[in-house]
Amino acid sequence: MLDGIMEFWNALRPKVEQTADERTANCLRVDRFDVVSAPSGGKISVRQPYGRTISIPYCEEVAGAKAGDTVLLSGVVYTARDQAHKRMLEALDKGEKLPFDLEGSAIYYVGPTPERPGEVIGSAGPTTSGRMDAMSPRLLDLGNKVMIGKGKRDAAVKEAVRRNGAVYLAALGGAGALMAKSVKTLEVIAWPDLGCEAVRRLTVEDMPLTVILDAHGGDLYESGPEAYKTSGC
Repeated sequence: MLDGIMEFWNALRPKVEQTADERTANCLRVDRFDVVSAPSGGKISVRQPYGRTISIPYCEEVAGAKAGDTVLLSGVVYTARDQAHKRMLEALDKGEKLPFDLEGSAIYYVGPTPERPGEVIGSAGPTTSGRMDAMSPRLLDLGNKVMIGKGKRDAAVKEAVRRNGAVYLAALGGAGALMAKSVKTLEVIAWPDLGCEAVRRLTVEDMPLTVILDAHGGDLYESGPEAYKTSGC
């Protein structure tokens, strides 16, 4: 099943069997990115559709991601679900330091299952993002730039994404094994008593995602159905 999912995903990606001149010409006119990643406090790696990889400051490039783009994310990602979000907001209210720097951070709404021997992580599919809606705007205003989950977000989150030049990415629901394949390292960094909801620091490589909300106010849950209606399909 996993091989079938990967085959489907790869079919969506642009082909890269081109000459050097063709790649150069295509990269000059491309207006979207195939990789966005946000190591906290550092650089991100962006692979454009024809295989070219560059390192750039995150804040300068997130505006290029558009709702509907398929992306491959690489870099440092922090896991945080409902309970971890509540504790982060409680810490902020008390003036305490958070487990990680929010500036430029990427947060994945996931509570992975225990890993089997020889694995970095267990199944790592996304949880429903709406559970974090009441808490996400504050984190976005404090520097969070990438959210990863599944499902719609409310109006307050959409406005906070636009206001802060952030992005909301959707992972494939029901494909936790596919998401797990992208995780190369894992470290529990806060609140281990929360079990699967403890905050983890992940290093990911080529995690397949889709842009749902972009920095321009784009929302795939709105534009997608409209595009279908006008496509004549």
